[in-house]
Amino acid sequence: MKCSGARILIEALIEQGVDTVFGYPGGAVLYIYDELFKCRDRIRHILVSHEQHAAHAADGYARSTGKVGVCIATSGPGATNLVTGIATAYMDSVPLVAITGNVSTGLLGKDSFQEVDIAGVTMPVVKHNWIVKDIRQLSEVIREAFIVARSGRPGPVLIDLPKDITALTGEWIPVNPKTAGQRAGGRASDGIDDGALGARARRLAERNERITYTDEDIERAAAMLREAKRPVLYAGGGVIISGASDELIRLAECLNAPVALSLMGIGAMPHSHRLCTGLIGMHGTVASNKAVQKADLLVAIGARFSDRVTSRADKFASAARILHLDIDPAEINKNVRSHAWVVGDIRDILSRILKKLPRRAETEWNGDIQQWKKKIPVTHDKDASSKKHLHPRFIIEEVSAALGPDAIVVTDVGQHQIWTAQFYPVARPRSFLSSGGLGTMGYGLGAALGARAANPQKKVVLFTGDGCFRMNSGELATLVNYDLPVLVVVFNNRVLGMVRQWQSFFYEGRYAETDLDRPPDFVKLAEAYGVSAYRADNPSSFSEALEKAAADLSAGKAALIDARIGRDEKVLPMVPGGRPIDEQIL
Repeated sequence: MKCSGARILIEALIEQGVDTVFGYPGGAVLYIYDELFKCRDRIRHILVSHEQHAAHAADGYARSTGKVGVCIATSGPGATNLVTGIATAYMDSVPLVAITGNVSTGLLGKDSFQEVDIAGVTMPVVKHNWIVKDIRQLSEVIREAFIVARSGRPGPVLIDLPKDITALTGEWIPVNPKTAGQRAGGRASDGIDDGALGARARRLAERNERITYTDEDIERAAAMLREAKRPVLYAGGGVIISGASDELIRLAECLNAPVALSLMGIGAMPHSHRLCTGLIGMHGTVASNKAVQKADLLVAIGARFSDRVTSRADKFASAARILHLDIDPAEINKNVRSHAWVVGDIRDILSRILKKLPRRAETEWNGDIQQWKKKIPVTHDKDASSKKHLHPRFIIEEVSAALGPDAIVVTDVGQHQIWTAQFYPVARPRSFLSSGGLGTMGYGLGAALGARAANPQKKVVLFTGDGCFRMNSGELATLVNYDLPVLVVVFNNRVLGMVRQWQSFFYEGRYAETDLDRPPDFVKLAEAYGVSAYRADNPSSFSEALEKAAADLSAGKAALIDARIGRDEKVLPMVPGGRPIDEQIL
């Protein structure tokens, strides 16, 4: 079938199972948007307020579903506005296809109006990118892009389309889609009929299908687990990506071993599970950090030993042998030296290891873990309702109780992010979305609207700070325009809270440029966008506001609560930079 390059793009996206794209139009992508208009009954486009949030929305869509998220922007500044969102997805291994327009092929490299070498700009933060200069390659490139984005260790890719390529006529030959068979973190062959792929795409699929570990690797890992007296499992985002949460729980219960979670690993094991010790690292729980430092075997599962986890790497788990299970060989021995490793799909690896392990009874080690779990900083007073001011833990637990266990929880970056990671009882994979590796302020509202668009049957809550919310509040217009009922809870302490906390501890209280006690009034701002908004500064007023906001969500409307908390509330525990993780400020 002969059709334009723009139509080939849209047909190829639909072939890949894409039902929603997020974007912002411009001159270089007008042919694409014309075809989106013609195909609006087959594929939905959500117009955001800023291109950065198109990338974050595609990210939220992908994290919450396991599918590949898609965003579109025009050339020049439109394309560069995507970069922060692309980098955010890259750091957290989120499958995303970014599509950018560019000037026509004859104008490339001539400093034309709104021209930028977006392939060069994004090279460090994508798995791969393509500039399509021949319409005959377009459909093959799109198929390759989806394979690369979702296979192996997932991540973002970028396709740059000169305007004339979208206008030219080419041959569209569809393939047989198998999107219904996709699983989260699926192999490269999921999604389309391999037999109908072009040669390059098929080679990519085959390369990513290879099992890189041996039977000896599995037996060595199982032997280490059988011999350990004080094992600890350290689970990261790779567990969720591979769909291995059930296997993680089975392994923990088989060994009676505690499970510490990285920020990206939250949801891999229910918060309430008896063996879950919660967050590890700089703001980790006493139980997680002490367990790692006392362990004789640390098993890192789909985790990369980030500096926010290890702090002082040479003192991290120094008494333990380390077994590293990961799909990315580049992560092995990169940050922390391992004694053994298995490289491959986490779910497959854990399934094979489990067959070789006897069930272990509880020991004194479990008693130690339970004692450490009781050590909660006194500032984290659960009975905050008896006080006159709002406490972060009270806010988070009240919202959890109101929304129920199936809600998707999204955060921006800062104190509220860590409080949420500590206190929200996340029970399922893909229900906690947060920017971990890049720490992107402004991530939250775009990600929340993407998650809500992808999961219309679920409730979505965004916990954000007043600093972050100033960066993305324009997306309230998107929530209203597309009837996306998201609850936004602003932890409003009138300061850049996490930066101020560091200034308090390490800079002798010199609060340089962290005071945000200035406009706007978030309630009035939200109302201007058509979002119901409520203010709360004590437990009773928050409970009243939450009840009204929950009613708004039930009616299909977005709502915002401006929750006033003390400017000197601290995120604790905290490990000072350069100290071992069990030397915590409590």
